[in-house]
Amino acid sequence: MTRSKPFRPHLHLITALASALVLGGCSLLGDSGAGGKGAQGKEAGARKGGPGGGGPEGGGPGGRAPSVMVSTVETTAFVDSIEAVGTAFANEQADLNSTVTERIARINFSDGQYVPKGAVIAELVRTEQGANLNESQARLREAQLQLERLKQLQKQGFATRARVDQQQAAVEISRAQSAQASSQIGDRVIRAPFAGWLSLRRISPGTVVNAGTTIVTIVDHSKIKLDFTVPETYLPSLKPGLEISASASAFPGEQFRGRIATIDPLIDPVTRSATARAILPNPDLRLRPGMLMTVDVKSAPRNTLTVPELAVIGEGSGAFVWKISDDNEASRVQIKAGTRRDGRVEILSGLAEGDRIVSGGTVKIRGAGPIRPVEATASKTADSPGTPPTSGAKA
Repeated sequence: MTRSKPFRPHLHLITALASALVLGGCSLLGDSGAGGKGAQGKEAGARKGGPGGGGPEGGGPGGRAPSVMVSTVETTAFVDSIEAVGTAFANEQADLNSTVTERIARINFSDGQYVPKGAVIAELVRTEQGANLNESQARLREAQLQLERLKQLQKQGFATRARVDQQQAAVEISRAQSAQASSQIGDRVIRAPFAGWLSLRRISPGTVVNAGTTIVTIVDHSKIKLDFTVPETYLPSLKPGLEISASASAFPGEQFRGRIATIDPLIDPVTRSATARAILPNPDLRLRPGMLMTVDVKSAPRNTLTVPELAVIGEGSGAFVWKISDDNEASRVQIKAGTRRDGRVEILSGLAEGDRIVSGGTVKIRGAGPIRPVEATASKTADSPGTPPTSGAKA
């Protein structure tokens, strides 16, 4: 009798696992050797600067000298320029007012008429004052005749000294009354205080005007007083006699020249500014009082070192430029900058005439080191980051 053997599945599982471990160990050993050789190959390639290398000697962008625009420190004629806004005023201007309340009897001018000094502009009714003047003058003549008779009697011994003195006082009183009447008449005659042009007439004969009512305005604008304000920091640059130029929107492109006549000794405590007054000739009377004008004051003319404005880099309260040596090495140099004008900056210290500096492309420079100079005439776009030069130099 044959006995069957029982099925043992765990024996087959153990045998399969053992075979897999043996084959896996052999594969791992083989891959380890190949990997070692691959890593060594990559390291060698990196040392030789091959495609696997990433250092600065591999020809990457980090190893290139930046191309920049170069300019030279030059001596330039420079002036300090102060710009301000001013208001034009007439050389002389006055409102001719009535000093009494009275009716206008006569007006002796036309709109915009030129009148000489002392011309009668208007007359108010003065009938009563004329009568008072005639009465006071008659009393004065009578008092003077009486005084002469008393003096003759005094010489003959028939009049006392006291009586003569009393009559002398009466003469003086009559003379004062006559002067008062003449003054009242004068108040009713409006005269031009200076030669000038009259404004538009707004009052007609027969109008009753009160004391202080303006009858007409007289203006002498053969010269213009131009008042403008400047900050107190500019006061050292201003002085009487300094030439100025002014422009008005009514005459675009035209300059009116004059000179500073006076500087107000008082400074406005709110705005911290001072007022200067310039005199502008106005022979053709084109400038009118009340015009808004732009003022340009130039002072302290001098010859000074200057560089292009783009060359100066601000840093806090100071500034610096990139100076280029003979072997085209850029180094940072601190400077003291002055006035800026027409795209150039005045250099007070830090540079000398003829020094070469970077005037464009400063954003490409990360630190002191070599640069590739491009002349300003050859490249106008070298100061733009990432823009290739047009001078023919290879990028």
